[in-house]
Amino acid sequence: MNRPEFIHPDPLEFVWRYKAPADREAAGFIAACLAYGNVTQILRSVEKVLAPMGPSPAAWLRKTPDAAINKAMKGFKHRFTTGAEMAIFLRNIKRAFAKYGSLEALFLKGFNPADATVENALYKFIDAFNSAGCAPSLTPCTELKSSFKRVNLYLRWMVRRDAVDPGVWEGVPASKLLIPLDTHMRQVAMSLGMTKRKDTSMKTAAEITAFFRKVSPADPVKYDFALTRAGIRGNNAH
Repeated sequence: MNRPEFIHPDPLEFVWRYKAPADREAAGFIAACLAYGNVTQILRSVEKVLAPMGPSPAAWLRKTPDAAINKAMKGFKHRFTTGAEMAIFLRNIKRAFAKYGSLEALFLKGFNPADATVENALYKFIDAFNSAGCAPSLTPCTELKSSFKRVNLYLRWMVRRDAVDPGVWEGVPASKLLIPLDTHMRQVAMSLGMTKRKDTSMKTAAEITAFFRKVSPADPVKYDFALTRAGIRGNNAH
């Protein structure tokens, strides 16, 4: 099921639009963090954000003044996300590139290879990313300990490497990833006996991931793409 012809409609398709790792990092984080609501609207919204950036989102972010980023996002709206929030988010990517060189380098600052999963590194990554300002509809507060579905989705895209996930990052092993947990995945997991938990918290994500790790220790989230196709293609929601 992990075949490229099944990617559409999925915001992951925007990552494959670009060749350079930095562009895939930037476009992927934008697409993943906007991946809530109706998938048709998600694709439309991601397209609106990327349109002003031309062939290289990373180059555009690096060279564009903050005021120009604010202006480019003026009038943008995706459900709860305003143009002002999107501008904050884009400026945070710009700052991460300037300070660390890449989003992977920022993530690795808080990553401990001895940890069982990326959970602690994820919190440190988001806190550092949001240090100059937060867009809560895009990167939730780490104190909430939600499942961080969209950030874990982004990590899946960046870390795994197969016909579906481009595997941009080199420093994080796929064995440490957590399942991108939303209501649909929780329902699938409950129906298959993976969990009895009825919330979409990080604890539930970890429990479901632990089940998959028994089946595939080196790549516990490789089944995520296949298991979520029915929900995305069937009800057109992400």
